[in-house]
Amino acid sequence: MKKVVVLTVLAVLGLTNVNAQKINFGIKGGLNIAQVKGLDAQGSDRITDYNFGFQVEMPISEKFSFQPELLYSGQGSSINLNYLNMPLMGKYYLTKGFSLEAGPQVGYLLSAKNNNTNVKSSFHKFDFGVNFGLGFKLENGLNFGARYNLGLSDINNVDGFTCKHKNEVFQLSIGYFFF
Repeated sequence: MKKVVVLTVLAVLGLTNVNAQKINFGIKGGLNIAQVKGLDAQGSDRITDYNFGFQVEMPISEKFSFQPELLYSGQGSSINLNYLNMPLMGKYYLTKGFSLEAGPQVGYLLSAKNNNTNVKSSFHKFDFGVNFGLGFKLENGLNFGARYNLGLSDINNVDGFTCKHKNEVFQLSIGYFFF
């Protein structure tokens, strides 16, 4: 687990020297539609929550950029799960402004509540997933995104419970890059 975080930080730091003069810093926020998937959670409720945070776009070439982000994300189902997520997105520009995005994500569980009862110990601290999405960036820095996060790791931390639970989140966002 620690190795993944260390390698991620090193990758981000290693890419900061690439086209450093063109790095764009920004903010973003939006809507989450989330649920927990699993064998016994098939009928779990979808919840609507929000996400917000910071984004950095680092051009690698004319068509490809690397975009790490740091986002607060409300997720879960009948249990509210709040994460600090770090998506590491690769962006491929199909045309000027319009991009396809994909990349891994690591999340740290900030809180877990069921009817205002703290149930954080029932969940693993870390969550791993992969993101797929579309983005559109205007020349003035305003940007829009639609993203699907597929959880890859079991978030359940209850002993003797064999069912695996995974996060699933659809995000819509609007952001602004400060050039």
